[in-house]
Amino acid sequence: STSHLEHSETQHSRIVFAFLDSKMHRHYQPTAPASNRYLQQKWDQDKYQKHRTKEDRLAIIARDNQILSFKLVDIMRSNGTVENWNNYVSKSLNAEKRHRQSVQITQENQAIFHRITQCKSQYKSGRLNEEWERVKRVQNDIARYPRGTKAEQKTRKKVHFGGIGVAKNGEAARCGEDGGIQEMLTTG
Repeated sequence: STSHLEHSETQHSRIVFAFLDSKMHRHYQPTAPASNRYLQQKWDQDKYQKHRTKEDRLAIIARDNQILSFKLVDIMRSNGTVENWNNYVSKSLNAEKRHRQSVQITQENQAIFHRITQCKSQYKSGRLNEEWERVKRVQNDIARYPRGTKAEQKTRKKVHFGGIGVAKNGEAARCGEDGGIQEMLTTG
């Protein structure tokens, strides 16, 4: 009964608005009593325009829904298969040239790699390692705090004998009155 009432109201409003549309250019006669006919006419026109835009929008939505439902029915009927397969295999006119260039670049890269791997170093690694060990020893000797693990620190402990400190690694240092190292003496 609610839908019946909505349907009858919609039908009644269509009749009233159709009447208003056909008679608006002439003399306006409001359907309900009004104290100001001009103001009532503007209100009715505004209602009519809102109603028309709403009806138009609903008609567009209904049409789009119908189109979509037809498309869904077609998809369900065809089991979703694609009917427009394109079996064209794309071919490049420049493919052979690009292939030749890539082969040439690969060969050049392999030749460069071979030359690099066959080349001998001009630096003597033994001399570099000895120099690095000497630098580390000097750094450890002048460090304020001990470096390395506890085992490494024990091997470098210095024993003081009357102003000369002797390390376990064979180096000697002359200590000042305050206990600081004044000069390193290398034995051997």
